[in-house]
Amino acid sequence: MAKRAHAYPQVSVAAGDLVDVTVASAPASVRVRDALRLVRKRDAAVLAAGGRYVLREDLSRASLLGLDSAPATALARELPVIDVRAGEVAVRRRFMEGAPLVVVRGRQGPMGAVAGRGVARGLTTSAAARVMRCMPAETRALLDSLGRLAAAEGARAYLVGGMVRDVWRDTPIARRDLDIVVEGDGPAVARRLARELGGTVLEHHRFLTASVETRRAGRVDVATARAERYESPGALPRVMPASIDEDLKRRDFTLNAMAIELDSGAYGLLDPFGGRVDLVRRRLSVLHPLSYVEDPTRIFRAARYAARLGLSPDRATARAQAFALSLVPYPALSGQRIANELALILGEARAAAALATLGSAGAFRLLDARYRFTAATRRRCEGVPAALAWACGRALDVAPVELLVLALVADQPRAVAGAALVRLAFSGEPLARLRRALDHGAPLAARLATLSPPSARARELRDRASVELAWLWLLGGAGARAALDWYAVLGKGGVALTGDDVVGLGVRRGPAVARVLAELRDGRLDGRLTERGMEIEHVRQWVTKDG
Repeated sequence: MAKRAHAYPQVSVAAGDLVDVTVASAPASVRVRDALRLVRKRDAAVLAAGGRYVLREDLSRASLLGLDSAPATALARELPVIDVRAGEVAVRRRFMEGAPLVVVRGRQGPMGAVAGRGVARGLTTSAAARVMRCMPAETRALLDSLGRLAAAEGARAYLVGGMVRDVWRDTPIARRDLDIVVEGDGPAVARRLARELGGTVLEHHRFLTASVETRRAGRVDVATARAERYESPGALPRVMPASIDEDLKRRDFTLNAMAIELDSGAYGLLDPFGGRVDLVRRRLSVLHPLSYVEDPTRIFRAARYAARLGLSPDRATARAQAFALSLVPYPALSGQRIANELALILGEARAAAALATLGSAGAFRLLDARYRFTAATRRRCEGVPAALAWACGRALDVAPVELLVLALVADQPRAVAGAALVRLAFSGEPLARLRRALDHGAPLAARLATLSPPSARARELRDRASVELAWLWLLGGAGARAALDWYAVLGKGGVALTGDDVVGLGVRRGPAVARVLAELRDGRLDGRLTERGMEIEHVRQWVTKDG
């Protein structure tokens, strides 16, 4: 029995007492294959090489991706290192900031590491106050319904994605689509939700996901919590059902690897990788050093988030990107996925900043290994949003990504530009019009302002696709842009007579009708024909001359 006022010795746990995994050592030049063999032989979770630390799980991942010959230090992580005499609180703090391991260092170097067994790591924080402040009542009601419906299926539901990030940033959230992860049968929960809300559900069996479309709540994307396995760089992963922990572990950045549980009513926040800390520090961090190798489109996503949220990549993330880009090309990466990312960037308020970041980093080498981002390319990319706004104001139907691709490849050698277009999966008429724009855009933009009479300008522009007109506007100076403005408003040259009218006046059906109508348009534009009667007289003279 404890005695009152008796002094008992206090147990002080130091970092050295918590070491539970081995750290193996190797030369800085060690390759993945040999490093993996070494850590397996030593039963080590960490490799120390050249003053840097590599996790065994990253070596295994690299081997699976066929990177056995890569330098092991290319996979180094920024692991926290603390003195052997540091207290347990210091270790806990590093884990709460998202560290996967804490290296413990003694006088002779690393003596081991703490993996967290026996150390409280994943304490859940309530996000209820922030949810109440940031979310509309109808969104909160929908989240509560999802928690209840998942429980009825014997499952647990979690809110994930950008909405969790914005809640933790205390950003007011307007009504928008929800991303839900379910530990259990996600599509079954989606079907229940569709029945309750009177919506429709579309299931995607390969990825264990479903989308619910409702009039009242918009779209709700429901996914079964899953793990992913990448078997070659850039390929789509194999997926398998898993826990929410595994699901968060497969994501791109720490700030997107947070979740809010929906079953307890407390809105508990799961943040196993320190996303909150990174948001506060305005830091963008990948979850592991091969993140960009597994999915290179994350490089485009990183630039988008950095521009929108004012984030900067940490050192490990910058190294991971450089390593991924050193491995181009990625044959398994579809060009359509890259095109989709470019389209998303154009939807950002600071699209030009994101594109400049990508260009400086060499990310467009994913289009072709020979690609070089020039100063002229940067300027044209900066002008794309204005060109798109001009096209929209003139009711021109321009696919934004097509105009951006022209800006990206115009300064490249012809072979590189052509390869990039094909890489982005353009074919048929879209490919033809982009090639036509590249071949003829610059010279036409240079002479457009000098073309006279007006009909000459119209003839040059009349058969151009909308994206070609927007490209000319982007390339041209004030004179060329004035000519394009004139053409968009007046340059189509409307005429009073129809094709049937022309035939009725004696013109034979066929190509001749088009030629006569074109002459009438030119006459109208140049002011030679100003009324219907003059058009009729012109056609009669044409018939007489032709006959």
